[in-house]
Amino acid sequence: MNLTQFPRRNYVQDPTPIEAVPTFSKALGGKINLFIKRDDLLPGCAGGNKTRKLDYCIADALEKGADTIITCGAVQSNHCRLTLAWAVKEGMDCHLVLEERVPGSYKENGSGNHFLFQLMGVKSITVVPGGSDMLGEMEQVSEKVKSTGKKPYIIPGGASNAIGATGYAACALEIQHQLFSQNLSIDHLVVPSGSAGTHAGMVVGMYGSNANIPIAGINVSRKKQVQEEIVHNLAVETAKRLGVREKIPADQITCFDNYVGAGYSLPTDSMIEAVKLLARTESILLDPVYSGKAMAGMIDLVRNDYFSPGTNVMFLHTGGSPALYAYLDTFR
Repeated sequence: MNLTQFPRRNYVQDPTPIEAVPTFSKALGGKINLFIKRDDLLPGCAGGNKTRKLDYCIADALEKGADTIITCGAVQSNHCRLTLAWAVKEGMDCHLVLEERVPGSYKENGSGNHFLFQLMGVKSITVVPGGSDMLGEMEQVSEKVKSTGKKPYIIPGGASNAIGATGYAACALEIQHQLFSQNLSIDHLVVPSGSAGTHAGMVVGMYGSNANIPIAGINVSRKKQVQEEIVHNLAVETAKRLGVREKIPADQITCFDNYVGAGYSLPTDSMIEAVKLLARTESILLDPVYSGKAMAGMIDLVRNDYFSPGTNVMFLHTGGSPALYAYLDTFR
């Protein structure tokens, strides 16, 4: 894979750390050795995984002459926060379409990421009901923006298209270089699986370079079969873009849907436990929607001996801790 052929903005200049978390591993019974890939420390307002995707998406927007970015997400979307952040850095306007997936969850004066939307000067926020046609809603905003003489560019939710997923194919190569440099062997990788770009990109990067590191995705919203199909389709599309000669086999995609709970963004007891346990053993903050539920899934897999004793497991921390401040009542 020659990733230098694709335009990017160089938002990611240095590898994020791979951090051993022995106290946390011990708290899980000492069965495995856990390492965390700290993509919560990526650049951008409060960090997070979307910076890797936006590195490529915003480069594509600028190459096409855009001066305005339109994107979408849930009411506490980390993707929307980071898209807005990088648009601000680039001197571009940014308009957000927020999907109220849980009725009543949008708060005009809300905390967490919503507060940061206002602080960074979002140009407009359009709130739509859960289940809306988000592309159609963004296209309506785009037409309004065009009528003012601006040149908009639509980035899909999570920046999860083949352009954005390229960022996580690059991350897979980054991880392999770090493992070689640190003389560290990883037996399994666990990632949050939501809009699919992170999961799909990581699969493409690992498979396309013959790394042979199995990847488990922990779903944050959809059922297993649905999510695996979405991830696989995006992985195939991304692999084609990157020139991977072999088609990604469907068996490279593994998802677990046992940890979603009542629905997307709705707290679960296991998520609360995971967030508190990592904070109190390693001083690392998870978020309540993605990394918190993904870590809850990984904890359960450890406790149920999914991983062989002594296995080295890496958890991809996708960031999102600003959302914690919209969930104060959940943790107090």
